Amino acid sequence: MNRPIPGMVQVALRHIVSDQVSGGVVRPATRSISWRDSRFQVRRPQTGKQNVELTCPVCETALVAEVHAESRTRRAAAVYLVLAALSVIVLVAALAYAVHQGGKTLPEGQSYPALFPFSILAIFVTFVAAPLFYLRGRRHNGVSLLNAPMFRGKHALLPVRS
Repeated sequence: MNRPIPGMVQVALRHIVSDQVSGGVVRPATRSISWRDSRFQVRRPQTGKQNVELTCPVCETALVAEVHAESRTRRAAAVYLVLAALSVIVLVAALAYAVHQGGKTLPEGQSYPALFPFSILAIFVTFVAAPLFYLRGRRHNGVSLLNAPMFRGKHALLPVRS
């Protein structure tokens, strides 16, 4: 296995070779994507951020990536994980409130409190947000592509786990 080098981050530049959809009318539509990964070692700055040029070996396109310092990367990952934890807390609280209020039998003509619809909305939002924040926090490596959408459509920059 590759050991991480201090001050460096390893990323995989993914080039999408083909993206095809088959079927659709009689049988279910299936999408098949094939790609080619190229690994790069990128040096992290001591502070702040810097731009690094990566050349895709498949199509020879020069792509610009922004690399953040290790301290900022750790802080951002921690913020995502805290947001995931807060989303779980809000999800549990909103679910408990909705079950408590929804289980009541109301007299005729009386409606639920105004907070009830917001708790239902919070359940749906945090049910999606919590796993997304968690995954983003676990995969965040402080490197992102800056190029125009035309180039990003065929390329993706992914973290490499050692």
